[in-house]
Amino acid sequence: MQGYNVLMIYSPEMDKLLMCTRLKEPYKGLSNLVGGKIEPWEAGIDAAYRELAEETGITADDVVLKHLMDFTYYVQDCYVEVYAGRLKHAVEIAGDENELYWSELDRDFFDMTLYAGEGNIGHMIEQVKMSKELFL
Repeated sequence: MQGYNVLMIYSPEMDKLLMCTRLKEPYKGLSNLVGGKIEPWEAGIDAAYRELAEETGITADDVVLKHLMDFTYYVQDCYVEVYAGRLKHAVEIAGDENELYWSELDRDFFDMTLYAGEGNIGHMIEQVKMSKELFL
């Protein structure tokens, strides 16, 4: 079963979420969270920090990731580990895989015409709201 990760990176004030505009399929043109593939030899948390650094330039010195939840897709034979973290300080984001930007949190993240993941982004954001004390 192939593993992937999704990374929810919040600004230091917890008022913005790091997102990207997908430049390729699946979900080309839609907003998404950053993340990537977990290699077979990697622990999930190690893959999360590696993907975060590769795609955004953010490192473990900038953020502490917390394992929020997992999704298992048996028909597609894959699973997704979801990590969330609040930046310790302002950082300059840089990456060339997708177009990165900071999103306000007052958006309808369940809108599948704008956001990838069939509503999963909205669900994950709601879970962080319910557990906000973990990030304060």
